Amino acid sequence: MKKIILASQSPRRKQLLEWAEVPFEIVVRETDETFPGGLKVEDAAIYIARQKAIAVQSIVEEGAVVLAADTIVVLKGRIIGKPRDREEAIRILSDLSGQKHIVITGVVITNGKKQISFSDRTEVNFHELTRQQIEFYVDKYQPYDKAGAYAIQEWIGVVGIKSVSGDFYNVMGLPVSRVVSELRKIIS
Repeated sequence: MKKIILASQSPRRKQLLEWAEVPFEIVVRETDETFPGGLKVEDAAIYIARQKAIAVQSIVEEGAVVLAADTIVVLKGRIIGKPRDREEAIRILSDLSGQKHIVITGVVITNGKKQISFSDRTEVNFHELTRQQIEFYVDKYQPYDKAGAYAIQEWIGVVGIKSVSGDFYNVMGLPVSRVVSELRKIIS
């Protein structure tokens, strides 16, 4: 497979592509992660991913394949971003405790001429979490760079998640099996 440019600093996306044995290099450019009001949640994730892809496409060699993604967490129709600090992380996890929420990852793959975009949805159901469990997790793992203030592959996922319906890896930040399938289409 041709080398891919991953437009993300996410160690989880990096790890997933490594596990899939996709050759890639990381090129990141600072982008605005806001989106226009009125977009459906799936479209918001794709919009942000597209902004990342466009920013990186403009600085890499022509024809390079750029892969960008953005993951959002949605609870009762409300998009939950990354927590700014400890208090916000605790509040977010308290809101998610005992609730079902949706994790949506928007993906954009482009070579400058052709673009594939899609989103993937996974439903996650948390057990009731105690304040002590939430504070332990936040203090030990400091999930400030994670949408929804958690990483499914960390302690909280092991003890706090009741069920997952959909692609587990999507919750980590990249629906990697679909990404590999779509990469084949744009490279061929």
